[in-house]
Amino acid sequence: MKKLEYFIKDIHPVVFFDKKNYDVIKVIKNNFPKLKIIPKGDRIVANGEDSLIIQLRIRLDSLIMVMKNNDSINDKTINAIISGNGDELISSMHGKVILYGVGKRKIKAHTINQIKIVEAFENNDMVFAIGPAGTGKTYTGIAVAVKALKDKLVKKIILTRPAVEAGESLGFLPGDMKEKLDPYMQPLYDALKDMIAVEKLDDYLKRGIIEIAPLAYMRGRTLDNAFVILDEGQNTTHNQMKMFLTRMGNNAKFMINGDPGQIDLPRRVISGLKEANLILKNVEGIKIIYLDDSDVIRHQVVKRIIEAYKNSEHTN
Repeated sequence: MKKLEYFIKDIHPVVFFDKKNYDVIKVIKNNFPKLKIIPKGDRIVANGEDSLIIQLRIRLDSLIMVMKNNDSINDKTINAIISGNGDELISSMHGKVILYGVGKRKIKAHTINQIKIVEAFENNDMVFAIGPAGTGKTYTGIAVAVKALKDKLVKKIILTRPAVEAGESLGFLPGDMKEKLDPYMQPLYDALKDMIAVEKLDDYLKRGIIEIAPLAYMRGRTLDNAFVILDEGQNTTHNQMKMFLTRMGNNAKFMINGDPGQIDLPRRVISGLKEANLILKNVEGIKIIYLDDSDVIRHQVVKRIIEAYKNSEHTN
């Protein structure tokens, strides 16, 4: 059992609890019948199963963001968001263009929680994006980083991830260091190729303006004037996560992505991402954004796969 004390921020509590036009608490209770929900002044208190508490927190964040950006709110709108079916609201908001990529393609934050990642960097230097595969964590983060580089807010981008499958001991693999790392870093290259022309990307990589490296290569460095993204953060250990987080230098932005449901660490090794999520949740300057299956922007079947696994875990 878990308790959530959710404070209403960014909008006035009177607007949130406006019973003349809608009944937020009634909608929440209808969608989360297994939770005990109590409104208290400027906050909502909820008690119940951990997974439902996390889900409710994600949906409340989304609801407040939509309320902040839209004047027309009613029970139908609130129900769509609280039930996790609020994606159509984003189309009415036209998403959020982050930058223009190759061929003037619009690179957007498509879902409510992806938009929250973009907005989180406006007021925070470190952002965690936690959620399942396909929710756009890495892609959105890289887009924000490329925009910061183009706007000259930072001088370089550093993308890193733990090479867990090789135990970060890559010597036994054939080829030079780039060839050894490429299988682990390919998703990062793929995202960059959507946003930066190949010739320019190659030049950035050669000059070190964009650096893609395994997590072990971050040790001992101070990362100034850089936008740094740690991908696959769930596969870091306590020491690796602490080491990475303390690399932050002046004028730096850090993003940590991860899916707690895809941990490849040995048994009994605690995930550095899970630990950091608990330790840092109330630290000023750090924002934690949670994503769920409603943010999946891959093939629709992926959403169904995630939902099926979730249901299986609840019944086992």
